[in-house]
Amino acid sequence: MDMEQESEWNAAQSISISEDLLAAAKRQLQFLEAVDRNRWLYQGQALQWAIYRYNACWLPLLAKHSESRITEGPLVVPLDCEWVWHCHRLNPVRYKSDCEEFYEKILDNRNVVSSVQGISRRETEEIWNKLYPNEPYDFDMTRALSTKFSEDMYKNQSFSKYDFTLAIERQSPFFYQVSRPHVKSDLFLKAAVARYKGFLHLIRRNRERSLKRFCVPTYDIDLMWHTHQLHPASYCKDLTELIGKVLEHDDTDQNRAKGQKLDTGFSETTKQWEETFGSRYWRAGAMYRGTAPSPVTTTPCIPDIAISKSDSVSGLERLIDGSKICYIEALLEFVEIKNLPENHKGKVNTLFSKEQPDGIFNVKRKLNIESESGQKQVAVFQCQPTGYLVFELVSQATKVKTIGSCYISMEEFFGPIHKLSVEKWLDLAPSSDTVTSEPIRLRVAVSCTVPIPAPHVVQMLQTSRPITKSCFLPLPSMLRLTKSWSYVIDAAGDEIIRLRMRGLKRTKSTDNNSTKEILGLTTAGETIIVGQRIGQEWSLLDSLWSLKPENSNNKDSVFLLTGPHMVKLITGRKLDYEPKHIHKQTDEHNFMTAVEFSAEHPYGKAVGLIDLKSGLLTLQEDWFAFIGILSAFIASKHLHKGRI
Repeated sequence: MDMEQESEWNAAQSISISEDLLAAAKRQLQFLEAVDRNRWLYQGQALQWAIYRYNACWLPLLAKHSESRITEGPLVVPLDCEWVWHCHRLNPVRYKSDCEEFYEKILDNRNVVSSVQGISRRETEEIWNKLYPNEPYDFDMTRALSTKFSEDMYKNQSFSKYDFTLAIERQSPFFYQVSRPHVKSDLFLKAAVARYKGFLHLIRRNRERSLKRFCVPTYDIDLMWHTHQLHPASYCKDLTELIGKVLEHDDTDQNRAKGQKLDTGFSETTKQWEETFGSRYWRAGAMYRGTAPSPVTTTPCIPDIAISKSDSVSGLERLIDGSKICYIEALLEFVEIKNLPENHKGKVNTLFSKEQPDGIFNVKRKLNIESESGQKQVAVFQCQPTGYLVFELVSQATKVKTIGSCYISMEEFFGPIHKLSVEKWLDLAPSSDTVTSEPIRLRVAVSCTVPIPAPHVVQMLQTSRPITKSCFLPLPSMLRLTKSWSYVIDAAGDEIIRLRMRGLKRTKSTDNNSTKEILGLTTAGETIIVGQRIGQEWSLLDSLWSLKPENSNNKDSVFLLTGPHMVKLITGRKLDYEPKHIHKQTDEHNFMTAVEFSAEHPYGKAVGLIDLKSGLLTLQEDWFAFIGILSAFIASKHLHKGRI
């Protein structure tokens, strides 16, 4: 950034915001997560009841509280009312006008807390029950589902004509965009606050210059914008002081197609940001993720499991090393090049890779330079937060030729001082036959997320059928595959365990059952029994887990795994593994997704992916590591023999 751009950035950072957005954003993320566990708040008859309770009960109660505090402690808003209130406030101009029309002032959230904060609600509930004896404080789901909501309930009452249903429909997908682990980190949120101020500064500059521009935020900025709006009095005050009016939040345009308002606005915002501040607008972990994956169920499932998670990983389940490598998401852009010889101009691009393949990023990819190609191009990839990113400048003036190379150390991001973006000029070390009067310089911009644990990835080699090419490193020469055993290896090609299924001779006690058992051969040479089947059910790991065919209305659900957790094995790639673009040749029946159901995830959380064809297993949780391998072993036998 030059002196003028630095001055603009400093002016942006001097913008006054009356709230601690970092702390408030964390509370918002916690609240959105709670709403997502109660998806009846997204649509349908239950939502209509929630909208009615918000208008008829919560807003009048809040108005009384704003006149003079009616509780010694904070007022605790019920979850359903808070969700409607949340979406109402995200249209700040409409919320302000509605409040002033019906209550003659803006109803603020001071001395009000969310029900998800765990603060005692006794006082609020007592006052609510006195004011609304026929409307319980807790949402009555039985009534909501059994009693048809009637618009007649709005007769003779003055409520906002705002279309809450459509507003909630627009806001419901937002949580998916900000639900990844890195978003909660202080480092990410602190940078998001600074970038939000930069966003407001652009809007201020546009207003000063009478420029009508539709500024479109990235999702880190949008998270802070939402957070600011959830404090209506502060938002109105801060924005009026900044630009002379309350800034509208237009969420009605959802069309991201090329050339549409949203796409054009984002491109113009990107250009203005980069010209004004001299830094990149696009940011790792803050870009549009695509549409949310399809749910595996529309009915919540909360199993009655009381075993604590801390006790669920023990004994044989520790065969897989619990220590995980970490990974980051990186966003890379080559901005500009200087001192490029004339004969190479317009004919170069760059290759980037890690100095040493790290098990996550082990390829070499090509990327154009914006100043040479005339268009923005970025690369998004995952890698370990160690080593070096190496960049090679390649010319195609006559034949493909490497002109020079440079690198960035990951210590620049994760050294003594952590930072999530680096943009700098790098001098290329020329190749042996490259001669220039001045060093060729490449402007490189890299942003990244904070490191998070990577999943365990292992491969099961079934020796009873031809072994497909492994994506792992070559197998150690000493590993000799023995017929009838299945070998489980890690990403380095090291053996974890061998598994074998065998039938048992029938005895008087087993005559009426089809009985088999699974043997495990550890690397220490110990043979152990890790599972036994009686009838259609497998007892695994000394009866800690049970695996049996799933009998449900979901035709894709194949197995039910119960124990310290409840997991369903569902055909195809679901949830986080749902493919964005399905190739015609891909057979989804070669995959199974392991989906955990719990009070925290009543609609399911993907904890593993089984590729039955290649034997590759992606295991997200430590507790699922070994039991996931056993489940995959049984599922593979089921696939090839038609039974377990």
